[in-house]
Amino acid sequence: MSRRIEIAGTLALLAACAWTAPAGAQQAMAQQTAPQMMAPQRMDAAAMERMMTGWSTASREAMAFMTQKYGPPAEMTASMALWNRTGPWKRTIISAMAIPHAFPGLHDDVMEQVIDYRVPPSKFDELAMYDGSVVVERTKGEMSARCDKEGANFLALNLANEIATGRRSPESARRKYAEEIMAVKAGRPTPYTQRLLFQPMTGSTMDPDRPAM
Repeated sequence: MSRRIEIAGTLALLAACAWTAPAGAQQAMAQQTAPQMMAPQRMDAAAMERMMTGWSTASREAMAFMTQKYGPPAEMTASMALWNRTGPWKRTIISAMAIPHAFPGLHDDVMEQVIDYRVPPSKFDELAMYDGSVVVERTKGEMSARCDKEGANFLALNLANEIATGRRSPESARRKYAEEIMAVKAGRPTPYTQRLLFQPMTGSTMDPDRPAM
């Protein structure tokens, strides 16, 4: 965050002085400043730790997992960390703030993982009845799951796909989700919690809708 403030301050100073500075001086200042803005350094462990001051335990654990498996985030602030295109995920966001979630048991939602997926509008209600932490973005053509573990997000989206394709009801998906989580806790994970059992959609999944005027 301090780095962004420093850059913002530099830009403001350049803007304030540009009208009086000679052309050569302006060019020199631009050359000195541009490399700093265009080629930011990847954050090291110490910088990440400073950013995580005040983060929830669940958020810190998710950060440790993602960093170990996929490397440091592409972007990070005091409130979130972002990875792009890691494993099957289009995007992963870890939030500093934990959101309490009671299904299938009490835990904190901190890690949202996104795929490209076009859900038929007729299935939106069923997905909402299944799990409030499965998020569908019709216009953007994305579907995501938000939990505290990657395995739980695999599970949530595998079952969401079965609902969206008409192979499972919301009630059946909720029962299956609880069964799978209990199996994980007993040390008997199945493929549902280990990977996506379907391919994220390719091509354009966006749905811009149509004009009403």
